[in-house]
Amino acid sequence: MSSTNSRKKQAKVLRIFRKIHRYTGAVLFIFFFFISISGLLLGWKKNSNGLLLAETQKGTTSEFSEWLPLEVLYQKAYTIIQDSVVSEKPIALDRVDIRKDKGVVKFIFDDYYGLQLDGGTGKLLEFGKRNADLVENIHDGSILDRFFNISGGYIKLTYSTIMSVALLIFTITGFWLWYGPKRMRNTT
Repeated sequence: MSSTNSRKKQAKVLRIFRKIHRYTGAVLFIFFFFISISGLLLGWKKNSNGLLLAETQKGTTSEFSEWLPLEVLYQKAYTIIQDSVVSEKPIALDRVDIRKDKGVVKFIFDDYYGLQLDGGTGKLLEFGKRNADLVENIHDGSILDRFFNISGGYIKLTYSTIMSVALLIFTITGFWLWYGPKRMRNTT
């Protein structure tokens, strides 16, 4: 009798886990779809032949002492952006990425624009959209913070928390859906 009760309890737990697994999957399907596709693209960004992320170019020197001052390089980058991009709002600098070993300074601006300047001469080496940054914003949910102009990343934080907990739930319930029937067979 104890074996029968144990099997019934195990079967009940399996049914509960199956429901949780099914409903969580149904509710979050579209989010998992976006995360999986964007994650795949991010994994391939450096091997996309410039489609997602431009290859880092090579400047004339990697010696900082031979580089133009950062302020001069920034002014050149800002002039290029102003002359090249038509925008109703001013395009602000997001970050600067210095690649000393390549002799390059990358200036990344809002709206996913980026350009690379030779650190020694200030010559423009690369200019274009940084599609990988857009894909990353889709992947982590911060695109919604940008779209709704919410500072602090609250949507990203909420989205990341929900998706992480959902993945944990899927891992636990998926394991139990695989292991539970094996366990039930062994108790008979």
